[in-house]
Amino acid sequence: MSPVAPSGPVIQVFGREDSPETRAALRFFKERRAAAQFIDLRRKSMAPGELRRFVERLGAPALADATGRVWADAGLGYLRMDADELAARLLADQRLLRLPLVRVGNGFAAGRDEAAWKALLANART
Repeated sequence: MSPVAPSGPVIQVFGREDSPETRAALRFFKERRAAAQFIDLRRKSMAPGELRRFVERLGAPALADATGRVWADAGLGYLRMDADELAARLLADQRLLRLPLVRVGNGFAAGRDEAAWKALLANART
């Protein structure tokens, strides 16, 4: 007999274990009894195709953590980049991403945004 797949939407949370924002996202979905698949970006980097889907839906500027330490250490605050250049830089160094990145079906969200997470759950359950 094959195992029964969990009912409900497939929720993917991309982040790091040491990120408070990622832990908040996982706690948010757990409190709503929605099973979330956690992908730790320290152990496994995001696939280029997956990152491109986030860029297509949200735009590269929405995915960049322009206030983070890694961004400042790289000196990126002084550079002007178009969306394609920024997307290439995010793909090359995923530490520049604003975490967590959440995907529920065809819905996407970046950063700590509980309103967007609620909307993703509501759209996935209808």
